[in-house]
Formats: sequence, C-alpha cells, structure tokens
Amino acid sequence: MSAIVFLIQCKDQKGLVAGITSFFAQRQFNILHCQQYTDTEVGQYFMRIKLEDDGSYDHQQLEAEFSEFAASMALNWSVRYSERPYRVALLVTRASHCPYDLLLRELEGELKCDIPLIIGNHRDLEGMSRQFDKPFYHLPITAETKQAQEAEIKRLLAEFDIDLIVMARYMQILSEEFVTEFSGRIINIHHGFLPAFQGAKPYHQAYERGVKIIGATAHYATAELDEGPIIAQDIQHVQHDNSPQDLVMMGKDIERIVLARAVKAHIEHRIIINGRRTIVFSEGA
Repeated sequence: MSAIVFLIQCKDQKGLVAGITSFFAQRQFNILHCQQYTDTEVGQYFMRIKLEDDGSYDHQQLEAEFSEFAASMALNWSVRYSERPYRVALLVTRASHCPYDLLLRELEGELKCDIPLIIGNHRDLEGMSRQFDKPFYHLPITAETKQAQEAEIKRLLAEFDIDLIVMARYMQILSEEFVTEFSGRIINIHHGFLPAFQGAKPYHQAYERGVKIIGATAHYATAELDEGPIIAQDIQHVQHDNSPQDLVMMGKDIERIVLARAVKAHIEHRIIINGRRTIVFSEGA
C-alpha cells in the first residue's frame, strides 16, 4: 500500500490537530497514523501524519493546496511519498562493519531504500561492493585534492539522484561547504557518546580509562565536528576483564545497530530537526 507522510512543525497554538486533520479529511484521505509532540519548554508543536495514497489525488495539487493552508497557520512542513524509496549513497574508508550491515539490511528488505553506489577514499571495500553488485567509486583524498575530491562526490550524488548520504565509518572530515549544502541529509556514526574519546583507537582509550559502558551515536553532520543533532544512541556494559579487542567487537556491534536505526528513521520520514535537537517519532507507523 502506498502512503504519504507529512512532517509538520510550528509554534504551538489552539486548533492545530483539528485544522490539519480536517484538511485531509475534506479531501477524502484516510489517516493511517498520527503522532504529535509539544515541546512546552519552547512552545513548539511537531506532528507526523501518515495518509493512505490510493492515487486518486494528484500530488502536485495536494502540495499546492497544503502549502496555502500551511501559510495560514505558519506551518513548516515536508512531505514524502512511499512509492519513491530514498536513494542512499555510502561513503566508506576501510572499516566494513557498518556499510556491510546497511547493504545486507537493504538486500533483505529491512531498509526500504535504494543504495545505488558506494564511494571510498581507499579500495579496501571494493570487493564488498562487488559482492552486493554495487558500483564502487575510488576517490582518494589528500590535503591538496580535497576540494576536487568533494566536487567529484557532488557530481556522483547528482548523477545518481541521491537523497541521503551515510558516512558509514568514513574517516574523513567533510568541508563546511559540503555539509552546509547537504544539511540534514548526511548521517554520521560516532564511536561513543559525543564527544568522548575522540581520535585514534577510541576503544583502547576507553580500556585505559577503565570505562564501564561503551556506546555509539548517530547524528547529522554539521560544520561543527561531531556536534550535529543526535538521532540515535545505544550502550553496552563493560566488565573489568574485557580486553581492548572485546571492546572493539562490542563497539562494532553497537555502531551497526545505531547507524541502522538512524538511517531507518530518516528514510521512513520520522525525524524533524529542531535546532540542535531532533524529534524522532516511533517506528512501526
């Protein structure tokens, strides 16, 4: 069944639910699910509303009419149609656990998206790309070639009509210009609760500090390194006799899960970015 999903954000005010649901009811839309949240601290209202799409209402007409309605109530909104899956590009370096997990979830239908290409600054994962029958573009990078390399990435993103970029353990810092241009469309995975244990060998740092939990954070990339709005996090408890190698293995498992959750939430149109925070509506709706 095809569906239409609207995400709506505005200043909290009376009559929002009645006005929005009436708009769709008047056009004979069946509302499949409606989630809402009011942030009383700042007086902001957020809604995710999912409609059945039987094809009887023209999408352009719907957007034009809703745009006029939204203006009357000062709504910020976006819409997504399930008939067009998100197109996702993976940026990779040498670590295979995150990109491999996403590719497997796409193959098995857990992530309802298309991953039409993989871009790597090393050739290490070219074999993985062949295994999943995906084109692999090797774009090495140095300080001198960074600008040209990012220009080529942008060209490929346009060529493949990409909606979402996933830094699947892509161990490079994207330029401020790049992340600004693709704001809200780049997801990164970080090895821990930001900003702890930055730099090389994070799990060895954690081991040396005797930590009792390790974790991972998926967030949107911004110009401020590892400071973007957080989408998903998780942890695992650590015992005193866990070795650094144990922590690496445990960390990889958490990174896989957290990144997959974040990507799934984005492609299901369940996230509203509100400043430095995200509103992530529950899945299954």
